Amino acid sequence: MPVATHLKSLQALEMAIREGSLTAAAGRLAITPAAVGQRIRALEDYLGTDLLLRGRSGLKPTAELELALADLRAGFAALDRVTQTLDFQRVSEIHIVADPDWAELWLAPRLSAFRAEYPNILFCINGSGDVPLRLGSPDIRVTYGATGDKALFRDVLLPVTSPDNPRRIADWNVDLPMEGMPLLHLKDQIESADHPGWMDWFRRFGQRETGTDRGVRYQSARVALEAARMHVGFLVCGLSLVTPDLDSGALVMPFPVSQHIVAPHPYRLSLRTDSARRPQVQRFLAWLQAQAVRTQEELGQRTGTVISC
Repeated sequence: MPVATHLKSLQALEMAIREGSLTAAAGRLAITPAAVGQRIRALEDYLGTDLLLRGRSGLKPTAELELALADLRAGFAALDRVTQTLDFQRVSEIHIVADPDWAELWLAPRLSAFRAEYPNILFCINGSGDVPLRLGSPDIRVTYGATGDKALFRDVLLPVTSPDNPRRIADWNVDLPMEGMPLLHLKDQIESADHPGWMDWFRRFGQRETGTDRGVRYQSARVALEAARMHVGFLVCGLSLVTPDLDSGALVMPFPVSQHIVAPHPYRLSLRTDSARRPQVQRFLAWLQAQAVRTQEELGQRTGTVISC
């Protein structure tokens, strides 16, 4: 097994044990749960033995892994310390692990303006970008949820669809215009109460009584929005992620903007302690926080709602 693959497999294994699940490990590593599983299976195939036990209480090490677990944890703790001490001499690089939808649909469209002002600052975002992924903790981590050092902004969720679809519901059913209409869901909206979707929206605003959980499910908002633009159906999505589509007319809101749900949690930023001292990180953080403040103000103006983190 090549050294780079070997280290990535060990990293996935150590993170899976630390977090207790492949999904949680994937979130920490900014890759898919399937990719975490593939890396661990590659290591198991190479060694010719199972390394994880999968049970109701989560992932546990096998007896074979238990013998090496202390060294595995110590090794990656040491790598983290090396990264923090030397930073691999990548003084002009910023490594970010972030919620994939936020990174693709909110950060990416705005980042070109920052890069134009600071062309010598290089980025690796969720494992790709100007520079290759490095081992160790990222400089910046952005997550959606209840934990994190600093709240960036809180989104609002509302239905969107292609411009042709509102005409389909106009004369469909006066009382329940969305009854039988094709629904698009994000996977997290079906599996987690922290991610409101169609079921929550219908409970609050009516418009449909049956099959509120039916429809196509997507892993990412980017792919779901592509389907919505192609007239496949209706999607509940964060307003901050679809503003360019609404402004261009590629998507429309089939219901009044007042019929929205404020997200239970904000997007949050966590910063590696030693990274805060680096000038390039300080510049990026100042820019990022200013963009977040502007986004929160724009969401409030569009919805007529005072939204706080």
